[in-house]
Amino acid sequence: MTPLTLLRPLSIPSSSPSRSYLPSKPLVQNPSFCFSCSSLRSEQVTAGVTGTRSEYKPGVFDDLFLSLFRNKMVKEVGWDSDKPGYAGLIEVANRLMSSGRTNSDTRDTAVRILRSLFPPFLLDLYKLFISPLGGGKVAALMIARVTALTCQWLMGICTVNSVDLPDGTSCESGVFVERCKYLEESKCVGICVNTCKLPTQTFFKDYMGVPLLMEPNFTDYSCQFKFGVLPPQPEDDITLKEPCLEVCPMASRRQQVAQSTDVGQCPKA
Repeated sequence: MTPLTLLRPLSIPSSSPSRSYLPSKPLVQNPSFCFSCSSLRSEQVTAGVTGTRSEYKPGVFDDLFLSLFRNKMVKEVGWDSDKPGYAGLIEVANRLMSSGRTNSDTRDTAVRILRSLFPPFLLDLYKLFISPLGGGKVAALMIARVTALTCQWLMGICTVNSVDLPDGTSCESGVFVERCKYLEESKCVGICVNTCKLPTQTFFKDYMGVPLLMEPNFTDYSCQFKFGVLPPQPEDDITLKEPCLEVCPMASRRQQVAQSTDVGQCPKA
């Protein structure tokens, strides 16, 4: 999910142990909507025998954002985990997934959580005044950069990249998540699809006026955000046909009951 895209300031005091870096130039440079943004830095940490990979180091505001988001989820679910921090957040997400009578109920609840993070007038003003600029490209570019800067506490290392738009042009309105922490920790296709991908796509399109296609990779846990690109119809979305992950606790229980090693489509996808 990308819930706090407009809440976090674009600068962090120098005392912060981990700093986000501002764009090296103003976002809007000319009428062609060329944007420039310095690359986001990350720390390198040792990952055992597999070598090193980038991992996000939480910043000074990240605990605050995690608590805010978790409290909104708890209010909707009516239950909280005893576990602190991110582990507790994942347990609440599991409860959100299992408490919905249908997948549609779960997605609707997730959209309400995202909406509750913003003052209603802010979403309305953005959709009315910002989204139409430049045929929608300005809003897509802005949201991509703010998402990469403010949502790493939830997803992990993010970088802005270029994506192909429906009009045949390319635009730096993409966000690439190297290894989504939310998917990796939940280990569930259904949680990814119904509490993150589909609700987030709906939220940005319906309440901010920006189309979004999210393409999670269930093999390496990466995810590509494409702001400015409409998602396919559900029957054409291959993500919704993904089988359960072999590490999914729900899939493991189903295998034990069936005494089979076959892993079918996730029952919650």
